[in-house]
Order: sequence, then structure tokens, then C-alpha cells
Amino acid sequence: MNIVKDFVAQYQLLPHPEGGYYKETYRSNVAIDKQALPKGFGGTRNSSTAIYFLLEEGNFSAFHRIKSDECWHFYSGQTLLIYVLESSGNFYTIKLGNDTANGEVFQAMVPANSWFASEPAPTSSYCFVGCTVSPGFDFEDFELATASALSKVYPTEKELIARLCRQ
Repeated sequence: MNIVKDFVAQYQLLPHPEGGYYKETYRSNVAIDKQALPKGFGGTRNSSTAIYFLLEEGNFSAFHRIKSDECWHFYSGQTLLIYVLESSGNFYTIKLGNDTANGEVFQAMVPANSWFASEPAPTSSYCFVGCTVSPGFDFEDFELATASALSKVYPTEKELIARLCRQ
């Protein structure tokens, strides 16, 4: 029995460009007009979207950013490490999981326009999580980082960036 293959089949997950697998589970019918959105959005957005997201041992979600806040939710498996590089220069790691006695949380927010990447913790075989995005996700708002450019902005995290970028 392979739990990752079972989740991919059961939830009809697709490969995600940043790594791992995903499936959109919700897209609000409420639209936010471009004029009501913060600067930088290219058009109207749904008010909210949600996905399932699955990462297995040995895989990672590459550094990327979106123009919306992203709320992560833990569902199953073991600890997911989420690395966040804020535009202010602040760097921190979120431990998403169910071991609250060891600092893990069931939900966490990644602020809009922050670079972030994730990977299963060294002791994790898989992480099945979800993300809710508001304003709703649109691939037009998705930017995948290059290691060379991101390392120039965050030189103290150069090793982590090099390991968790696909370009």
C-alpha cells in the first residue's frame, strides 16, 4: 500500500508546477473587481479558493510567491516545514502538523507577496495539507523564484534557496 499513490488517486490530484500534487476543491462564486483589489492584480479575482496539496518524502515545493494571503491547513501525515521570506527581509519557518507540544500548528498564514517553499520534515514520509487563498488564486499571480535572483535579495538563506529552487 502506498499512501501517496492512494491520495493521488482518491482525490484526483495533479502535479503542481512548484512540486507535489494538488487539486482545487473550492472556488468562490463571488468576484472581486480589479479596482477593488490591491495594486498588481491583473483582473477580477474570485474572493477565495482552496486546494488539497500533497508532498512526499524527497520532494519539495519550490520557492514561489503569489499576490494573495495563503492560509495552510494540516490534514494527514507528518510535519511539513514551510520557509517564509518576507519582503521586509524577515525569515522564519512554520512547522505545520499535529504535534502541538513541539511547536507544530494546524493552520498558518503566509502573507501575500512573500517568497515561500515547503518540504516534509526529515522524519516525514508525506504531508497532506490544504491551502485557502484570498483573494482567490489565479496562475497569473504565481511567480516561481530563480535561485540566483532570490539569493541576491536574501544572501543569509542562500543554501536553503539553492536547495529549494528548481531554476
